[in-house]
Amino acid sequence: MEIKNICCIGAGYVGGPTMAIIAQKCPNIKVTVVDLNETRINAWNDSNPENIPIYEPGLSDIVSETRNKNLFFSTEVEKAIDLADIIFISVNTPTKTYGEGKGMAADLKYIELCARQIAQVSKSDKIIVEKSTLPVRTAEALKSILDSTGNGVKFQILSNPEFLAEGTAVADLLNPDRVLIGGENSQEGKTAMEALVNVYANWVPRERILTTNVWSSELSKLTANAFLAQRVSSINAMSELCEKTGANVNEVSRAIGMDKRIGNKFLQSSVGFGGSCFQKDILNLVYIAKSYGLNEVADYWEQVIIMNDYQKKRFASNIVKTLYNTVADKKITFLGWAFKKDTNDTRESAAIYVADKLLSEQANISIFDPKVSEKQVLFDLNYLESRSTEKNKAGVIVHSDPYEACKDTHAICILTEWDEFRTYDWQKIYDNMKKPAFVFDGRNLLDSDTLEKIGFNYYQIGVG
Repeated sequence: MEIKNICCIGAGYVGGPTMAIIAQKCPNIKVTVVDLNETRINAWNDSNPENIPIYEPGLSDIVSETRNKNLFFSTEVEKAIDLADIIFISVNTPTKTYGEGKGMAADLKYIELCARQIAQVSKSDKIIVEKSTLPVRTAEALKSILDSTGNGVKFQILSNPEFLAEGTAVADLLNPDRVLIGGENSQEGKTAMEALVNVYANWVPRERILTTNVWSSELSKLTANAFLAQRVSSINAMSELCEKTGANVNEVSRAIGMDKRIGNKFLQSSVGFGGSCFQKDILNLVYIAKSYGLNEVADYWEQVIIMNDYQKKRFASNIVKTLYNTVADKKITFLGWAFKKDTNDTRESAAIYVADKLLSEQANISIFDPKVSEKQVLFDLNYLESRSTEKNKAGVIVHSDPYEACKDTHAICILTEWDEFRTYDWQKIYDNMKKPAFVFDGRNLLDSDTLEKIGFNYYQIGVG
């Protein structure tokens, strides 16, 4: 089966970058990314590369190279569906905030709406690809909806989960560890899988393209994120023990990371993980386990989330305790708001929850992040509903200059591991701070000896 037209429903953090790479590597395929959010589509079509809605190193160059050649961004959803041979579903699947499964289960309403729209519009056979992270056996529900149209159109459902790390998404897409494609064990299913394999084979070696049954593919994504998050929570659990015993978590991490059975990835202690995937996917995994009566399995994975939440609370409480048990009316500077470097994504960022705690203690928060706007910061805080919008705005100032953000501050918190923070003139920052001057390094980013020689009281997570 020759693929000539690809449609992707959803122009977010997965759909946009993934389709840009497919368009670049498959110049003979027309790739159309559609979204009902007109503002987002306009941003993707903006001629200024700085204005595309997602910041990822290298992404703007690829979009500029392919846009309006074989990569298109549009709000004409039905037209793109009608013309497509393959339709990627890449819409949001947030944690439910209502009804059964509230706070744990994935909210699949957007997935179902996509399926119903595809079923209504399609006049020819289609391959439907789950790109969003979904609970196991979602494909079954999709197929039920799609096959009930009665118009004779045949659909094959494939699972093709993304394994992107924000900040390195372009590199991950260009040189993936693996591409996973799950489908039915039938001749039609195998034909559909081979069609998608051939798309990726334009740049990915075939030995890295794995095909499985659709249920294994769906569950593999949740499992991968659960295992990665588990490593973060595991080293963070040890960080508090290191502080109490006088050990150094960085030395412990290095020692255990040299064991080939363990490896050194995701063993950097910090204020906690964030982003759109880890917490959402683990909560979904917990819900699935409970729905099958696997309570011990659910409890095991839920502890990963509990540990992560505890680490953020512990970090904020340590700031209050160190600053003489009060931060009321004190200026606290946050360097970093994004959940990690090289992205403007703030979803579930540790900075949000640390700020929430300090604002509840009546601190004044001063923020600098090279890629996050004031509008986004206030949106994140308002979403928590802990205080009114007016109180959040009164307690927060977002700066465009890091030195201004640090001026006359009592303490600085490093909450994102932006490389540029290492290059700052820390002597200048110290000279313009309130004394004694404190730095709470939530990412273990800076050199302790250098800062302590300047005169800072420097606190690293996991260093006793």
